[in-house]
Amino acid sequence: RFTRHATERCVQRGTTEDEVREAILNGNRELAKKGRHLCRLNIEFGKEWQGTIYPIKQVAPVIAEAEKEIVVITAYVFYF
Repeated sequence: RFTRHATERCVQRGTTEDEVREAILNGNRELAKKGRHLCRLNIEFGKEWQGTIYPIKQVAPVIAEAEKEIVVITAYVFYF
């Protein structure tokens, strides 16, 4: 489940909910604050973002795992 904040950050930072789901399923997990996890996934990009062409986009959602759902708290995106 995506929080409103996470959905807004996806749009603002240039990723999609599908890419976030892929990062959760296939990315490398690391511990984050408050018992949450950060899931990092590098995706081949090769496109322009804010005036610069980047070969890689890293999608890194922060999630909280509940008993019956995964809640996406926010999504970070890094371009390099």
